[in-house]
Amino acid sequence: MKVFLTGASGVIGTVIRAQLPQYDFLAFDLPNHDARNYNDVLTAIAGCDAAIHLAWDTRIENWKTGNINPDNSLMTFNVYTAALASGLRRLIMASSVHAHDYAYWKGPDLIDPYVLPTPDSPYGASKVFMESLGRYFSKEGLEVICIRFMGLNADNRPSSNDPQGQKKWFSHRDCGELIKAILEARSVPNNFVIVHGVSNNTGRMHDISNPFGWMPKDGMQF
Repeated sequence: MKVFLTGASGVIGTVIRAQLPQYDFLAFDLPNHDARNYNDVLTAIAGCDAAIHLAWDTRIENWKTGNINPDNSLMTFNVYTAALASGLRRLIMASSVHAHDYAYWKGPDLIDPYVLPTPDSPYGASKVFMESLGRYFSKEGLEVICIRFMGLNADNRPSSNDPQGQKKWFSHRDCGELIKAILEARSVPNNFVIVHGVSNNTGRMHDISNPFGWMPKDGMQF
């Protein structure tokens, strides 16, 4: 399977490629490629069986800055439209836990990925836009899966700077197995799915239900 992968050299892209060496990843990254350029995306994505969109300018736009970079939404739009135009079927999008503010969660029910999202930052709102655009393109024929990535990092352990880090940790193995389950699935219900990307940690706040048979094998127990 040939998989178009934007942001291939970033943290998540590096993890995915390391965990899934059996796939033929077409790395689409600066400086050789630019997802802001629609024609560049359209040319590169041709002939691919699936796509994973990770590219994002985090220097200007992340959950801490309070800023947005319109180029991030442009890249999202270009990947969706190029995928549709090329006849590609399945597209995995890197959304974020920040699309829905979990700060006031008290339980006992876990956070449903389909509850009306209330982003915790402008960055989170951009990810909600990514998901909303995915709903539109799913009606046009794309199979869209938005993964709300949580605490995945290069060190493969919970962030020590986040008091909720142990609850949000997402292991490299669990990430790889989620991507594999999505790529290999026969179908995507209603052409649109949101999945919380998090390991099975004690105190986990987010519902990890999904139609792909994925169940995380790792988790911080405390």
